[in-house]
Amino acid sequence: MTERQRQTIAMLLPSLAAGGVGRSMLRLAGAFRAAGHPVDLLLCRAEGPYLSEVPAGVRVVALRRQNGLSTRLQLARMDPGGMAALARPALLTWRPAPVQPYLADLARYLKRERPATLLSAKTPTNLLALWARRLSGAPTRVVVSERTQLSQAIAMSRKWRWRHIARLVARTYPWADAIAAVSNGVADDLAATTGLPRDLVTTVYNPVVTPGLAVLAGERAPHPWLEDGGAPVIVAAGRLVPQKNFPLLLRAFARLRERRPARLLIFGEGPGRKELESLARALGIAGDLALPGFEANPYAAFARASLFVLSSDYEGLPNVLIEAMACGCPVVSTDCPSGPAEILQGGRWGELVSRDDSEALCAAMLRTLEAPLPKDALRARGGEFTLENSARHYRELLLGTGDRERAASRDNWLPGLAVRGDQTR
Repeated sequence: MTERQRQTIAMLLPSLAAGGVGRSMLRLAGAFRAAGHPVDLLLCRAEGPYLSEVPAGVRVVALRRQNGLSTRLQLARMDPGGMAALARPALLTWRPAPVQPYLADLARYLKRERPATLLSAKTPTNLLALWARRLSGAPTRVVVSERTQLSQAIAMSRKWRWRHIARLVARTYPWADAIAAVSNGVADDLAATTGLPRDLVTTVYNPVVTPGLAVLAGERAPHPWLEDGGAPVIVAAGRLVPQKNFPLLLRAFARLRERRPARLLIFGEGPGRKELESLARALGIAGDLALPGFEANPYAAFARASLFVLSSDYEGLPNVLIEAMACGCPVVSTDCPSGPAEILQGGRWGELVSRDDSEALCAAMLRTLEAPLPKDALRARGGEFTLENSARHYRELLLGTGDRERAASRDNWLPGLAVRGDQTR
């Protein structure tokens, strides 16, 4: 094994599609590279709006697809004792996970390059990483990371294979050298959904606040409403998908508009655009709503907005909520599983309201607009979720340097959060 192989950190993603997972992994890649590690970014599909933001010195490796039947045969041979767990979500399903056909090429990469470690994100990609390591026979240390609540992903998915994914996760994840979750809530849910021992899962918060965030927040506003001196601007951001429950936000905003002037900006793109536009017209708020689409630098909006609102039905650890606070923007959030209550410390740093209660959300928005928390205090709280902290703890998991310390310590590394006694590994 060469010196480069002994130091290389490989990172696996389906693509660099818009969303918090890709942004987080790119930040970690940059931090690992700055610490002196060669970094290979493995993509099943080398596409997405973040492709142009790959840090300097990070090598992008585009994996190649294999025939679907060949992949299924490889899986069956690789784990003959796991046929019952593999059958429905991977072998017999009409439409397997989109990343599954990349198994053979990922195994070839691991056998050929033999990186020291591999970090993967998202359930299907985590399974792919563990399968490929076993298929390749490489000594690579594999760390898998869960980014959202598995139970919610199963409940919300219409795909047949997801109904049976928990059993496969329970069989396969113990092969990992470490399992990370982005919040205590995600870790708790993973254990409850799969039956995995809770102490196998380590909470490592996302690398949200970077040294360059303040500079980006000071750049030109991405929408004229943020600089025209008119009615207060409420901002939200995320993919226009059911999980984010933007219809709830629109209904709450319509109630708010009956009581005071305000405008609403929702940054993001997705299949729910037409539904939101239609609902806005029905509610009579189309003139006070803008959907500008995907925005590469939402921080300039957060820094100028009067309020940020998270209306999600579920999350893992909503980066965007932390980013808004780090920019000094007051926040309101649904108390969804999981993350907002951890970030806001049960309501200390922003109001938490029940899901699907537009009146409660409206009332919280009105109260926050009238009496916002000080910007400096919000920036300080958001600033606790740093890239430096996250990268350090991921490196401990990847390199195995923090195993003894984690076993001995019951203290969470992030200040101000209540810690479960079984959080550390």
